[in-house]
Amino acid sequence: MTLQQNLFAPQAFAGKVVLVAGASGGINLGIAQHFARAGAKVTILSRNPDRIAAAARSIADAGHAVLGRSADVRDFDAIDAVFKETVETFGPVDIVVSGAAGNFHAAAANLSPNGFKTVIDIDLIGTFNVLRASFAHLNKPGASLISITAPGGTHPSLFQVHANAAKAGINMLTKCLAMEWGPAGVRVNAISPGPIAGTEGMARLAASPEREQWLKSRLALRDYGTVRDVADTALFLASDNAKYITGAIIDCDGGSGLGDASGDALQQPPPR
Repeated sequence: MTLQQNLFAPQAFAGKVVLVAGASGGINLGIAQHFARAGAKVTILSRNPDRIAAAARSIADAGHAVLGRSADVRDFDAIDAVFKETVETFGPVDIVVSGAAGNFHAAAANLSPNGFKTVIDIDLIGTFNVLRASFAHLNKPGASLISITAPGGTHPSLFQVHANAAKAGINMLTKCLAMEWGPAGVRVNAISPGPIAGTEGMARLAASPEREQWLKSRLALRDYGTVRDVADTALFLASDNAKYITGAIIDCDGGSGLGDASGDALQQPPPR
């Protein structure tokens, strides 16, 4: 791997070992598939055994090395066991992506303590468990850890107190681990995806074409992102091209975090 790594070369990550948590579908599976296409050996894990088996088949059927295991990110020992099996099968782990998440809309006044705790346990405690379990099994120095967070980690929103609190915790967890583990040669960053087409979250938020168009009209780039956009960001952060980046929360959001870009000011001519 050269300093200026060609992320789009067919074998850009050949010889690398990647573990992706929460990869039974959606963005996390897309990231795992992208690393596999780039030549990496990939372990994917998620709680649902049927879904993770199907996800692993999608990678294996494309001719790539993959290990699929069912494990709950809330169970540290189960996650640690998957890391141990990964090392026994593929070797020390170079790249970890922690993206398991749970969410639902709920007004805070109606949210049960158990509902709040469940999201905290999956998102925040689960991310800690994955990253903490990884440390003993990493190829150090040079390992790259990536958390998947969300805009709600920095921007408050209605009916998301549980998820936003969890994502804010993930952001700070990312920064603290970057400080502690940097001396060991381990970089820790996070990706914050905005509205991504084809995901379960966007299907809930934009259930009609009219709602979808309304949401897109408020984005600076006027369109949803794709799973490939997030996966490309992950490959960049894991590459030597990003070797001096750690503790960063990278927005992959089309400018959604900037605020509503549909205002009247857009109708005015640009300043001379």
